[in-house]
Amino acid sequence: MKFANEMIAPTTSDTNLNIPCANNRLRRIFKGAIGALDGTLIHAVVPANQQIMYRGRGKGKCYQNVLAICDFNMVFTYVYAGWEGVAHDARVLTKIVSNPENGFPFPPLVNKYYLCDAAYPNTRGFLAPYRNIQYWLGDYHLRRAITKEEKFNHAHAQLRNVIERAYGVLKARFPILDKMPPYPIDIQRDVLIACFVVNNFIRKERINDDLFNQFDLPQVIFDEEQQHEEVPGETNGPSWTVEDSQIMNNMREQLTLKLVQRRGSS
Repeated sequence: MKFANEMIAPTTSDTNLNIPCANNRLRRIFKGAIGALDGTLIHAVVPANQQIMYRGRGKGKCYQNVLAICDFNMVFTYVYAGWEGVAHDARVLTKIVSNPENGFPFPPLVNKYYLCDAAYPNTRGFLAPYRNIQYWLGDYHLRRAITKEEKFNHAHAQLRNVIERAYGVLKARFPILDKMPPYPIDIQRDVLIACFVVNNFIRKERINDDLFNQFDLPQVIFDEEQQHEEVPGETNGPSWTVEDSQIMNNMREQLTLKLVQRRGSS
């Protein structure tokens, strides 16, 4: 556990901008971003009387829902595993941050935030895209971003794609995550955490790794089918207020203006 705490540790806001990564031009605009946050589904084997809760999002297999944060070097800085597959991402986040014992690393400053998709609230510490506007990178393969909201969403998606690529490396490295043995559920969770730890160790030690070399490319795009789910209304967390949402809405508008002005002058 000590080694896990060393390998999976929050990113400090004052050093994160020095991390080399793709899309450095966009990072200079989204300079308050200290990482990306998202959930993913990992195969789980559970008793028959619990399978309904773990049979995630209409799929035949059972899953645990995992929430993680990574920095822009594809290093995971926070992981919380074990939620039932049917649990919505926003609900998972709300429950995690409600309990201080979970050690969720809130951004330390008001102008710092995690990039997250539209399944999460746009509130202090979490910058989400405009809803009901094209967002996924695949959406912009056939057409350019035209409106200012589309331009923001496209830029946001390009940066947030880092966590999709980080999950891609993790799952490609450890096939066990797609076919978990029938261990007790707490052991399955420990196996998953161990996979995150080993993955981070390889990245932090700068070991030449074919998988990281492959997924370092920012144009790598994943099947986003499981992401296209019905998005609920704004979720109110234990410390999220109308004022918090307004702060992030204003910040999003300011970033959108910067993107429009920059592209207009280029």
